[in-house]
Amino acid sequence: MDWIILGGMLAIAAGLIVYSLMPKDAEKVEAVKRRTAGLSATEDPSALKHKAKERAAMQMLHKAAPYLSRPVMPQNTEEQSKLRAKLASAGFRRESTPILFLACKTLGGLVGGALAMTYALGVAKESTEVLYYTIGGLGLGFMLPQFWLSNAVKKRSEAIRNGLPDSLDLMVVAVESGLGLDAAILRVSDEMGNAHVALAEELQIATVETQMGVPRAEALSKMAERTAVPEMKALVAVITQAEKLGTSIAKALRNQAEALRTKRRQRAEERAQKTSVKLLIPLVLFIFPAIFVVVAGPAVIHLMKTFSGGTINH
Repeated sequence: MDWIILGGMLAIAAGLIVYSLMPKDAEKVEAVKRRTAGLSATEDPSALKHKAKERAAMQMLHKAAPYLSRPVMPQNTEEQSKLRAKLASAGFRRESTPILFLACKTLGGLVGGALAMTYALGVAKESTEVLYYTIGGLGLGFMLPQFWLSNAVKKRSEAIRNGLPDSLDLMVVAVESGLGLDAAILRVSDEMGNAHVALAEELQIATVETQMGVPRAEALSKMAERTAVPEMKALVAVITQAEKLGTSIAKALRNQAEALRTKRRQRAEERAQKTSVKLLIPLVLFIFPAIFVVVAGPAVIHLMKTFSGGTINH
């Protein structure tokens, strides 16, 4: 009898657990079905339609890119190389990236000029002013992709610069544990894939180039050129010099990591010192006027009432 009661209680408990885990509405049921089919549970038909529209727009852009980029395509090979290097510094290395970027500049100029002309005509500007507005909008729309690229390069370089000290510490540990430099670089790129994505990606590219037969010094030099980070160039120079002279690479890496960490701390202190100066702008524009109104407002109102009352009595 006791075993029957225990079995019934276990069956009831299992049923309650299963019932609590079951979805309560149709959306959750559909999510379970999608997960069972190997699809994403968060995607609904509207999201799929939106993605299909995005893919169609990207396909149209890819088809129109050669024609849109032709008017602004650099004719000089050196300028084309500089553009590719800058795009690579921002993390874009595909063969079609320069064409798409130049096409976006042309398209941005056309859209900006059209919007500026529409605005000028809508507010009934004169023909000369409409022309000025159109030229200004065209130039602004043309330069916006360039500003975006410069900002992307700056952010990526800052991310690589901040991740170097930690990566070098891990590389020192790997080298001192008996791994070769190539294996240590590969291990660091794997371990830093989540914390410092940009730096791990560059290290992986350098490792792949080395495995394909490119000399290590050349692969590291290319990595330094792609990142456009002075600290990376200094690190590559230190590694190359240590290999040529036969000195300890682990010691050189440790010294370089300490120097980079010191520079990072100095940059943080510099930013902290600049904060007090930057705070003056909101203080002067927003906080001081409010304080002046609160402190001096009643006195000014009292004086105005006093002078107006004195004039009336007189």
